Amino acid sequence: MGASLRDLRLVFGVAVCVFALAGCAMNSPTVEPPPPQTPAVAPEMPASIRAEEIVGRYGYGSYHREEDRARTEAAARGQCGQPVVINRAPDGGVMMYLADVNELQDLHLKGSPNGRNYIGPPGPAGGLQDREVVSFDGRVMVLRWVNPEVAGRYGIGVYVRCAPEGMAHSGKAH
Repeated sequence: MGASLRDLRLVFGVAVCVFALAGCAMNSPTVEPPPPQTPAVAPEMPASIRAEEIVGRYGYGSYHREEDRARTEAAARGQCGQPVVINRAPDGGVMMYLADVNELQDLHLKGSPNGRNYIGPPGPAGGLQDREVVSFDGRVMVLRWVNPEVAGRYGIGVYVRCAPEGMAHSGKAH
C-alpha cells in the first residue's frame, strides 16, 4: 500500500501544479500574437506624362521588329479615318483597352523609380497588365506590353495623333 499511496501523492501533486499554473494564466493579462504582416503596397508614383496629354484620337498600328517601326508609324497615320479614341476616365486616368478585354477600362498613368512611365490598372508600375510608354512626344506614342506573352501576340503599339476633327481634310500639314 505504500507504493500506491506514493503514486497518489505524485498524481495529486502534479494535478495541484497544473491547476496552479492554469490559475496564474487566467489571472495574467492575455498576450495575443501580433497580427500577421500584410505586405505594404507602395503608393503609385506619379507619371511624368499626364492623362490630359494623351487624351485624343489616334491612328493605330503595331509591329514586332524595330526595323518595322517607321513603316508602322506611317501606316498608323493613315488610320485616322477609324481612330482609336483615348478619353479621360472619371477618376483622372484614361479609358483604354487591356489585352484580351473588349470593354474600355479605367487605367492609370504610373511612374516608376527608374523614370519609366506605364499605363495600366491600379497597382504597382510594371504589372503584367501594364503597357510601358516607350516614347511619347505629344504626337506619337509608342507602348509596349509588359507581359511577354501578350507582347508576343500584340506587338508594340504605335499611336499617331490624328488632326483635330474638321481639320483632317484642310490640306494643312499638322
